[in-house]
Amino acid sequence: QYHAELPSNDESLVCLQLLSDLRAAGFGVQDLSDNEMAKSHGRYLCGGRPHQASTSSSDACIEHVYRFEFPERPGALKTFLETFTRQASGWNVSLFHYRNHGHDVGRVLVGVQLPPGQERAWQTFLQRLGYPYCAENSNVVYQQFLCTPEDDS
Repeated sequence: QYHAELPSNDESLVCLQLLSDLRAAGFGVQDLSDNEMAKSHGRYLCGGRPHQASTSSSDACIEHVYRFEFPERPGALKTFLETFTRQASGWNVSLFHYRNHGHDVGRVLVGVQLPPGQERAWQTFLQRLGYPYCAENSNVVYQQFLCTPEDDS
């Protein structure tokens, strides 16, 4: 059983104390309070990592995860899909998560598996689409909960 003494009503001090107490008790913890992917998408996703037999093949697709802001207007998703379809050559959408709470933008997390050699075409797609985006492959939430671990064999 774990018990933490929380000495203050100041939220940031309480958080720091809780993290410190958990670490002292031997738990591996990470503060995701400022992680936009965790707040907008990660906490709503479940199911874990995809099963992949082998990633060592030279023709294996590589997953790229991006966080987009879709304009909240009719046709925004259609624009994404039409631009994607025109550009895609063997691309696979592996993840699509949409969130909106009445804002002027929809927050969208997209995973795309690209065959080798398609990174330049993907960059062209991002430029043509014109929606704000952020690459999330190095995000701790993606790394710990969503991506396929590298094959250790």
